[in-house]
Amino acid sequence: MRVLGINAIFHDPAAALVVDGRVVAAAEEERFSRRKHGKRPVPFAAWELPELSAAWCLSSAGIDVDSLDAVAYSFDPGLCRDAAELGLSDPWDWLRVDYARRAPQFLAAALPGLDPDKVRFVPHHFAHAASAGLAAPPAGDDTAVLVLDGRGEVASHLAGVYRDGRLTSLHSQQLPHSLGLLYEDLTRHLGFLHSSDEYKVMALASYGQPKHLGLLRDLVRVTDDGGFQVERIDWAGLAKAVAAGGELTEEHADLASSVQARLEEVILELSRWLHDASGGASTLAMAGGVALNCVANARIAAEGPYRNVWVQPAAGDAGTALGAALHVAGELGDRSTPMAGADLGRGWSDDELEAELRRAALPYTRPASIAAEAARVLADNGIVAWYQGRSEYGPRALGHRSLLAHPGDPDTTRRMNDVKGREQFRPIAPMVRAERFAELFDGVYPSPYMLFVHHVKPEWRDRIPAVTHVDGTARVQTVHPETEPLVAELLAEFERRTGLPVVVNTSLNTAGRPMVDTPREAMELFGSAPVDLLALGPFAVHRRALGGDR
Repeated sequence: MRVLGINAIFHDPAAALVVDGRVVAAAEEERFSRRKHGKRPVPFAAWELPELSAAWCLSSAGIDVDSLDAVAYSFDPGLCRDAAELGLSDPWDWLRVDYARRAPQFLAAALPGLDPDKVRFVPHHFAHAASAGLAAPPAGDDTAVLVLDGRGEVASHLAGVYRDGRLTSLHSQQLPHSLGLLYEDLTRHLGFLHSSDEYKVMALASYGQPKHLGLLRDLVRVTDDGGFQVERIDWAGLAKAVAAGGELTEEHADLASSVQARLEEVILELSRWLHDASGGASTLAMAGGVALNCVANARIAAEGPYRNVWVQPAAGDAGTALGAALHVAGELGDRSTPMAGADLGRGWSDDELEAELRRAALPYTRPASIAAEAARVLADNGIVAWYQGRSEYGPRALGHRSLLAHPGDPDTTRRMNDVKGREQFRPIAPMVRAERFAELFDGVYPSPYMLFVHHVKPEWRDRIPAVTHVDGTARVQTVHPETEPLVAELLAEFERRTGLPVVVNTSLNTAGRPMVDTPREAMELFGSAPVDLLALGPFAVHRRALGGDR
């Protein structure tokens, strides 16, 4: 079966293609349109579709629209109720629902040749659940699945279990109670962009103390049926509102710390309830925007009852395109194949990359090993723009569209945040050779998608200060030679030169922009930022060859 998945209703529009139960392509629309998150999550934008990413998914697989068996849309307007009835202040929500009802016609216009009758609506949280429970590595038994986000049609949470590829929903928390909307409200109060900058709040929380945790335990409560309640919070009574770009103080860090701490406690309680309700499933799979909170994920893994915790790398709404496709493929009789990796987006051949370099008239070389060349520049404390293979699906740079740097220089954090044009309290993350992980870090292993935080062992904190956060943690990506041989080669060569098996890895973009996706975008970033080497496939472009200082 050939199923195209579509996410379009809120934010992070995306498309994914599943053929015979296997994910063959998936990409966010922002990588094509160059609009961060694709669009804002307002009702007036609900008609906008991931036209570019959908067309690419089909063309990359050589599939015509008329040969699709189904198109899965990750929202079911038939489940919706009036926003006021749900306790939401959103007077234009009816417009969002109306656009969703018309999605088959909109899709037929965007994808000429598509029969509107092939479009199937998938409940939003079922799509999230499938993106985790059906894409996760084989568990050997039942897989519990926990979904937490801002909102779907009428709910903000789903707890269920997958048995033989079929989801049984055990509880769903109805709106207006929402952990995702709670975190969004805090994000907005702190002067950040909601439904975009929640990860900044998580980083800020490390600098504060949970001074308001007692109050928040009264206002955010877990219920006996596996759900929760969120009462109104007087944010201004706890910390003064911050204007966009305004100064953040200790009181704001303390508020962020308090909400983060309560979020962790609640998710941990929900996961324990689900473990009991599922009959003791050994694996927990997670999705929804809240599942991108790597600090909470690490606590669930450390203190929860599960042997394995797996988080969908595209856990936010972009991942519902994949989940919707997997869900419908299962209904059509296909058995899902676990995700082999997140490198599901666009890629270019060596010949195509070289043609782009020639078009740009950039001086370049083709070293015997681009990994060794990059390691040499990194060991000399240079910054490397690393562009290899297919782009990642989801918000994490995982060694395909990355900025790399030396972890041993304490000034690297400042330099990298300056290059990217972002706040200095933001941490940068390490990638480490898998076989060396246990020597440096404590926590979830393996961690190929950078979705958990880990404790840096005390004897290593002074050796890799750039990736050790203020609280002694790091968001680690483990690199495995069988799946990422080129990055593993780079790490091995860097360790040979420096004695450090770790390299700084952050996304190949600047603040407010999506990760680069095309060779031209990579060259544009290289030309506009103080980067020493562009490693574009097997080709090397050095700053010094352009008349730079290094």
